[in-house]
Amino acid sequence: MQSKGKRVVIIGGGAVGPKAASRARRLEPDADIKIIERGKFISYAACGMPYYISGDISDSRELIARDAAYFKDRLDVDVLTETEVLSIDRKAGRVNCRETGGREFPLPYDALVVATGAEPFVPPLEGRELTGIFKLKGIPDAIAIRDYLKKEEPRKAAIVGAGLIGLEMAEAFRARGLSVTVVEMLDWPLPALLDFEIATILGKYLEEEGVNLVFSRKATGFDGTPGGRVKRLRTEDGPIDCDVALISIGVRPNTSLAAEAGLELGPARAIAVNEFLQTNDPAIYAGGDCVECKHLVTGKPAFVPLGSTANKHGRVIGNNVVGGRDVFPGILGTAIAKVLGMAVGRTGLTEREAVEAGYKVVCSTVTPNDIAHYYPGGNRITLKLVADGNTGRVLGAQCVGKGEVAKRIDVLATALSSGMSATDLANLDLSYAPPYNSAMDAIHHAANVIRNKMDGTARSIPPQQLKDKMNGQENLVILDVRSEREWRELRLGHSKVRHVPMERLSQTAARDYEGKEIVTLCKSSVRAYHAQKMLERKGLSDVKFLDGSLLVWPYDVKKSK
Repeated sequence: MQSKGKRVVIIGGGAVGPKAASRARRLEPDADIKIIERGKFISYAACGMPYYISGDISDSRELIARDAAYFKDRLDVDVLTETEVLSIDRKAGRVNCRETGGREFPLPYDALVVATGAEPFVPPLEGRELTGIFKLKGIPDAIAIRDYLKKEEPRKAAIVGAGLIGLEMAEAFRARGLSVTVVEMLDWPLPALLDFEIATILGKYLEEEGVNLVFSRKATGFDGTPGGRVKRLRTEDGPIDCDVALISIGVRPNTSLAAEAGLELGPARAIAVNEFLQTNDPAIYAGGDCVECKHLVTGKPAFVPLGSTANKHGRVIGNNVVGGRDVFPGILGTAIAKVLGMAVGRTGLTEREAVEAGYKVVCSTVTPNDIAHYYPGGNRITLKLVADGNTGRVLGAQCVGKGEVAKRIDVLATALSSGMSATDLANLDLSYAPPYNSAMDAIHHAANVIRNKMDGTARSIPPQQLKDKMNGQENLVILDVRSEREWRELRLGHSKVRHVPMERLSQTAARDYEGKEIVTLCKSSVRAYHAQKMLERKGLSDVKFLDGSLLVWPYDVKKSK
């Protein structure tokens, strides 16, 4: 690579900037590389901040991978902290900077990297400046929250927004002994990441763990004490008492500097880049939370800010600013979080996103143990697979549970990147030993359900659709084929539901259900599918099973007292 003495200026010291600087230095020892960072810290693990607040990480310095001295001493990279870039002069090939003390100066560049990240969106809520109300962007915010918890000893936390940060912070506040209320304007937790029925499993678990979830309610402002400390979150349906609050309703790409310089923005108003992570100015690269990337399923631009993506961007940009032609292929939006001991992950498209993208969608939902069912220590997981009903190509997946979720999501992300089909998944040669897995992994089961649905062997109905039918379809019959004990413990409380255990169903005459639309259910869908096939053998044709059955049913049930 020929770039001797090349001047590389990087705006932003988060994940992208230091990664790009380190990679560029390894490839080009003579390049003049500078990182400009508005804050005090660079190269820190933002995703670890909730765990610092919870106390899992004792010292904020553990979140800092490398400091400015490391980059200067080890890599000969100049880091200018507490320095702001005021403007980009593309014609002159320079950025205009200002130090905290007020001194302004230009920095010329041959290659420029824009890694300005994203900013938490804080709506204009009345009272948002009260003491005790926080956002979580960087280490100073994390330190301020932890210090406030220690000094003021609040007892009630309110979180506006049920996204990843909001739920991780719910865990952090609970770990500190606070009661927690999460207010979400939409209808379920992680609404941008999960479909309704999968999110509801997480929501029920959070409520069992003592988190109060309030959905379909908009926050309108805050009230404070005479001393200016927050005491109440106002919503459109009434107040919620709190003495600490977090606003976490998403982020917006920080693109004002780029836009003012004439760099092109994409549909989501993030910076548009090509496969080399170049902007419309070939001398300027951009990466991380301020850019849009190609989605590997749809092929369209998508704004999905993730630390994992930012680190990959940094390496690609580091190669290219010193003359390389490394390609970043795109993203799947793969994400995972730990929420009070439960793991929740996704990759690719949700069912809702796939439908909106124009696919004919077929889905499966399975609820097996994460290891062999007879081996001690296993945990149940719920896996939803989304596929193209025309081709069988896998489009996305979601998984939730206390078991091994990350493995399944990572395998499925690999499958999506390779364009694999449900048949490909069903035949993957995955590792097996009872302490680690079943002979048929959850992925195999989910893929085979997709195949059965596509070839007509299995017919199912999702929970939302059955709920609608329960309130209107006159000829509907719902057959619960579980045992008497299971029925007494928990069941759907509806007049259309009949309890017919499998052993009695086998003795049922077809004429008992002629002219009826039949839906079978059990605990996890396995017996319900067998019941469907049994009734079909008796000559009944309008039979479906409930996807995921009661383990996935997101609505109210009757429980024994």
